[in-house]
Amino acid sequence: MKIRTLLMGAIAASAFVPAVYADGHSGERGRDGQLNIIYWQAPSTMNPFLSGGTKEIEAASLVLESLARFDQNGVMVPWLAEAIPTVENGGVSEDLTSITWTLKEGVTWSDGSALTADDLIFTHAYCTHPESGCAQLSYFDGVSSVEAAGERGVKITFDAPKPFPYTAFVGAESPIIQKAQFAECLGARAPECTTANFGPIGTGPFVVNDFRPNDVITFTANDTFRDASKPAFASVTFKGGGDAAAAARSVLETAEFDYAWNLQLAPDVLSRMEEAGKGTVVAAYGTSVERLHLNQTNADANLGPDDRAVYKGGDNAHPFLTDPAVGKAMSMAIDRALIVEIGYGAGGQPTCNVLPAPDLYASTANDACLTQDLEGAKAVLDAAGWVDTNGNGTRDKDGVELSVLYQTSTNAVRQDTQALIKDWWSQIGIGSELRNIDASVFFGGDPGSPDTFQKFYADVEMYTNNFAGVDPEAYMTSWLCSDIPSPATQWQGNNVQRFCDPEYDALTKKMAVTSNLDERGALAKQMNDMIMQSYSIIPLVHRGNPSAYVNTLGGVKMSDWDSELWNIADWYRISN
Repeated sequence: MKIRTLLMGAIAASAFVPAVYADGHSGERGRDGQLNIIYWQAPSTMNPFLSGGTKEIEAASLVLESLARFDQNGVMVPWLAEAIPTVENGGVSEDLTSITWTLKEGVTWSDGSALTADDLIFTHAYCTHPESGCAQLSYFDGVSSVEAAGERGVKITFDAPKPFPYTAFVGAESPIIQKAQFAECLGARAPECTTANFGPIGTGPFVVNDFRPNDVITFTANDTFRDASKPAFASVTFKGGGDAAAAARSVLETAEFDYAWNLQLAPDVLSRMEEAGKGTVVAAYGTSVERLHLNQTNADANLGPDDRAVYKGGDNAHPFLTDPAVGKAMSMAIDRALIVEIGYGAGGQPTCNVLPAPDLYASTANDACLTQDLEGAKAVLDAAGWVDTNGNGTRDKDGVELSVLYQTSTNAVRQDTQALIKDWWSQIGIGSELRNIDASVFFGGDPGSPDTFQKFYADVEMYTNNFAGVDPEAYMTSWLCSDIPSPATQWQGNNVQRFCDPEYDALTKKMAVTSNLDERGALAKQMNDMIMQSYSIIPLVHRGNPSAYVNTLGGVKMSDWDSELWNIADWYRISN
């Protein structure tokens, strides 16, 4: 398969250089007509603050922007800001307690009003409101204030030295929303503002024309966009739904669509499609990890809504997944290399870490998981007292059977992985019931749905997650005790498996005041290892996210450190 692999690496904060893009294609805005994009997981909202799902973040990135973005090489580039602030240029204070950005002159919202510091001040207040359930709250971790600084300056002050201050308003997951549009949407009212959530006013290259949840979005070019020659496309259809195979065919075989995302298909399937000669498969490696989450709370369906999968310390713990011996045995039983061979090919690598990259942060302490050890897994369970006392093939202890409900999204590769893992677990005496849920529902943000990955009404669930940018500080705060989803947060929160350890929380605080890069790397590895050795997460595959585009589409520079669509303003049609 002609996969072009874009390997991305970390870059020191002092080395940030504005990137210059010369696509060799210019002209009037809208000159290339229609662009068709298919994301087979359909977005449920255009407000990335109300959903942690990648599909929502990527769709919103056509409209909402941030001060800086990360390009295809993981380099931070100024976006709505004039430059990247550093200690050297005076933008970051010597004591690392503040960063001051300067907005580009003349940037306007698509309604013609000016982007000002007030919009950033409001965005901070919106996401940090205690009743908002903001899915991107971790990006504002440690921010004590956001204020105007002169005509176009925005000063962000931290409650302690912030060695890597490029989190708030940086990357696709932390964009700026318009104060005038969202002013009445603070706190618990945030999900109720349907018009704003489905059609946010932005500064990006496109504006929402029509949004149909879990179906299709249509965009038109933003007439007020700051570059008069961009975007090249006059309109975009962003189709959701279906499955990965249909999405791949629609680009690689029929060219009905121009770009298809997240083509998690068997390698031989993609190769056969690519032979049609109409499109190209591209994979970008960043930090995406397909992993199992082991619920640390009791998700028994007989529990009421105030208790089911709700973290209450030790009072509502899972009956056996809080035993590290069980999680260790489940991990040892898995043949990760075979999962990669069957389901990912050149688009995946076995991993034992939830934080696989950049190299500075990648631990080697857990590499034993790279070798399947069924007999060792059985011995671990034996030693922990999990044995089959009734001869039904499933181990038990104190009347509790080792049997799990294992769920994921509907996807051919994931169903193949489920079947493999179920078989391996059965060989060591662990029973499994498999369940798959439509991806638009599973990754949706509806607090009333029982089937979202955040609500986690199962024992084990599987999906991929990652972080934007090159520094994992904000990502590692995903497993703070305070970021556990619950009814009080409208089931928003990144700590999906409900892991809670005060020692881990303390390490995140230490990283937040550590400036030496090597020391930051050591702390990140320590946090990764704590989660891995709790076995609340079992990593499987370091994914090189495969997407595809037609051969008549130019300017695509796929990034796994930001939205894949980060530079869509530069895309254009190649003449036949």
